[in-house]
Amino acid sequence: MTRLPAAFDAREPAADEALGPLPEWDLGDLYPSPQATELTADIEWLRGECLAFAGDHEGRLAALDTAGLLAAIRRYERIETVSGRIMSYAGLRYYQNTTDPVRAKFFGDMQAALTEITTPLVFFTLELNRIEDAALDAVVAGDPALLRYKPLLDRIRKMKPYQLSDELERFLHDQSVVGAAAWNRLFDETMAGLEIPVGAETLSLEAALDRLSDPDRGKRQAAAEALAATFAARLPLFARITNTLAKEKEIEDRWRKFPTAQTARHLSNDVEPEVVEALRDAVVAAYPKLSHRYYALKAKWLGLDKLQVWDRNAPLPKEEDRRIGWEEARATVLDAYAGFDPRMADLARPFFERGWIDAGVKPGKAPGAFAHPTVVDVHPYVLLNYLGKSRDVMTLAHELGHGVHQRLAAGQGELLASTPLTLAETASVFGEMLTFRKLLAQAKDQAARKILLASKVEDMINTVVRQIAFYDFECRLHAARREGELTPDDINAIWMAVQGESLGPAFAFMPGYETFWSYIPHFIHSPFYVYAYAFGDGLVNALYAVYEEGRPGFQEKYFEMLEAGGSKHHKDLLAPFGLDASDPKFWDKGLGLIAAMIDELEAMED
Repeated sequence: MTRLPAAFDAREPAADEALGPLPEWDLGDLYPSPQATELTADIEWLRGECLAFAGDHEGRLAALDTAGLLAAIRRYERIETVSGRIMSYAGLRYYQNTTDPVRAKFFGDMQAALTEITTPLVFFTLELNRIEDAALDAVVAGDPALLRYKPLLDRIRKMKPYQLSDELERFLHDQSVVGAAAWNRLFDETMAGLEIPVGAETLSLEAALDRLSDPDRGKRQAAAEALAATFAARLPLFARITNTLAKEKEIEDRWRKFPTAQTARHLSNDVEPEVVEALRDAVVAAYPKLSHRYYALKAKWLGLDKLQVWDRNAPLPKEEDRRIGWEEARATVLDAYAGFDPRMADLARPFFERGWIDAGVKPGKAPGAFAHPTVVDVHPYVLLNYLGKSRDVMTLAHELGHGVHQRLAAGQGELLASTPLTLAETASVFGEMLTFRKLLAQAKDQAARKILLASKVEDMINTVVRQIAFYDFECRLHAARREGELTPDDINAIWMAVQGESLGPAFAFMPGYETFWSYIPHFIHSPFYVYAYAFGDGLVNALYAVYEEGRPGFQEKYFEMLEAGGSKHHKDLLAPFGLDASDPKFWDKGLGLIAAMIDELEAMED
């Protein structure tokens, strides 16, 4: 067995003089090491249990009574928990340093092993969907303990019209490790290994993107041009990855007879296509009163006739240019959470105290930020690339919101804890809003209030307008790919069309910006994921309005919503607050909140 480098599992926190010690993950709650006997034992148990489960139930599901089906589902749930624990451990270690070949090999080996081990389980959902509705309903109704799994069974049965033969489903399962998963790894490792020359410096992707919000316009421009040059040099590779994954998706969609490229995402999100289209249409219609109007204001503040792409996230004149230390960021977010409800801060506090956050920017580390739920009998882990900007504090608030949500939903068990993406952003965006409102209330004067408002509007535009533009980009790209392979120029043209529509006439676009689609990981990992951000922002804006109105028992209802995890549909979760996302007017409420903030900013100009 390959011996790991001595520093591979080091827990020493990353240090930065201005930020203070930054925490790193302690993954010991999953497994002590890749060589741990506990890990080996779990793999062997999983191998035997998957074979035994198939031997006991394949071809016999339709004959199970209530007690038998409940036992089978609980057994399947245990398998999901153990396999999820293994892949969480392998994945999190890999994301700490995606350029380390030892970590990459371990991750790839675990993916391949678990794909092979779980192949005997493919029959389970296929056979469930062959049971007649009335027969299955009668069995499920026989015991409240089984009836609680009905939301899961309902989601499985929504795939009934689209499932393939058992043999084809097994093939797709086995082939996945060398299909999309392999292209995803190639993308991740390429991005993590990028070295971007900016002036005399060589920056990682994360650091170069962060430079786009530097107070010095010259530095922002240099970073933008360096990013464009770096992306352009690798554009054939990024276009090949994108073409291959889009074609692979088109083939599977065609075999499954999905009516649109987006259907699979809507099914996994348990959301109706018309709800998503209502959201998309409402946001696109609001471009002029949101992004177009705000960026015209920003150009005026910066003294520019036109904004360049490197000005989009530029700080405002007189904005405080200081790096926020880790301890201050921690106190800011926990205080905001506690101001809403002390229980929320109590749920977030262990992330800081027990090695559940990996915060520092390090070579090879995955860019961006996420909260990984792992499995319900452990806890989530949060990844950040913390650089001390005010946006980084909001990102901390966002990811901790996910973490709190995931901890609360864990009580539903492995099969019902996972929340559809449309609702998974609820607690994260709500956590951001709590933090923003606390900071706004503490603003020392009108100038400070203006900067906070502008920063929040920019974040909301990035969450709503930018993500819906991303969604439109994907819709057009996948539609075009169905007509044939796309050249890099074809993809660039689609990107520029949606960027021009969404950002508006205040912008000029530098040569090279057409390549900036290439670094967005959601296009590669999770096609059409992006609308979930806009869904979550709109939902939270409406939810926060209910909170500010002082609706009795709001906190209790809010915690109940998070505790429900994936056990309820969005209609049922929002009903206690008097909200309904299927009502087209629902989205106008959330967009109206952003517009009202821009109104206030415009009024400050008078």
